[in-house]
Amino acid sequence: MQTAAFVPGDVVRVLALVSVVVGTWWSGPVATALFLLVLGGAMVPRVISASTALDVAYCSTILFAAWAAQLDWYVAVSWLDVVVHAVATGLIAVLGVEALQFWGVVGRDRPRSELALLVVGLGAVLAVLWELGEWAGNAWLDRRIQVGYPDTMGDLAAGLAGSVVAAAVVGRRA
Repeated sequence: MQTAAFVPGDVVRVLALVSVVVGTWWSGPVATALFLLVLGGAMVPRVISASTALDVAYCSTILFAAWAAQLDWYVAVSWLDVVVHAVATGLIAVLGVEALQFWGVVGRDRPRSELALLVVGLGAVLAVLWELGEWAGNAWLDRRIQVGYPDTMGDLAAGLAGSVVAAAVVGRRA
């Protein structure tokens, strides 16, 4: 498999790498962990040779989400958390399905309806895992990580909605 020396998503990956340094300097070890997670996640589309549109949209969204948390934008803009959960979960689910196809876990010849259902299911599971991570982060690392019943339910609903929208797009394009 040959990959291009440079693709547009690499710009966002460089920003993610810079964010590890800046976030560590600015906010400490929790930010370091967050931005390392973003940097690792941003490598996935490069490894699987995702389309440029998916690569840039996914990487930009997860990097934006991390900075929004660090800069307390979710506190300042009440609806932003739900929007980011919807967009990020949909993109992560699509990328996840593409990764499963790349690694041979899911056949590339699957019917559109099956791929769409897989996007919804994967998105729902990932939304639950993310919320468990938020709870653990709040309980064990940093009380500023926002949790609570309304937040969790809103995030789960947004993640599921984002996955359904992403599935509809995948279903039309597959």
